[in-house]
Amino acid sequence: MRQKLAIARALLHDPAVIFLDEPTSGLDPAAARTVRDFIKELRAEGRTIFLTTHNLPEADELCDQVAIFRSRLLRQGTPASLRDALFGRGTLVRLAGEAAPWRAIAEGLPFARGVELRDGALAVRLDDPEADNPALVRALVAAGAPVRYVEPLAVSLEEVYLQLVQPESEAAL
Repeated sequence: MRQKLAIARALLHDPAVIFLDEPTSGLDPAAARTVRDFIKELRAEGRTIFLTTHNLPEADELCDQVAIFRSRLLRQGTPASLRDALFGRGTLVRLAGEAAPWRAIAEGLPFARGVELRDGALAVRLDDPEADNPALVRALVAAGAPVRYVEPLAVSLEEVYLQLVQPESEAAL
């Protein structure tokens, strides 16, 4: 109730810019969802909202722009642009059975920028997944790969954060 009251008090004078510090901290899941939905409504009204949070899935859901700090600004951008800048884009190909035997097929494609095994699937880095996916799937199926499904290669905002702060953390050791 205190969090809801604090947000209500902040909105009394109908501000164009709102600063919220950990607005869902300590809330049960239902109340947190209500607060997130309310923040989305405020954003839809054209208000600027500065949100500080350690809840990275929440930041990913609510924020158009993200700034990652660790004593200083490390990186700023949209969640998607931060992911792309650090990890690139790609496709996850789930296969029936082992993925390892099919890795060389994907690596041999001229548009593949890298191939990793991830959770029993092929994670293929591509410059343009929308254009390259059909050829990737055709090559794997032609080689006999039992493709189950294909999905975008997803990287969480937490992985982005850890990638950015890791060099500083290691330097401190």
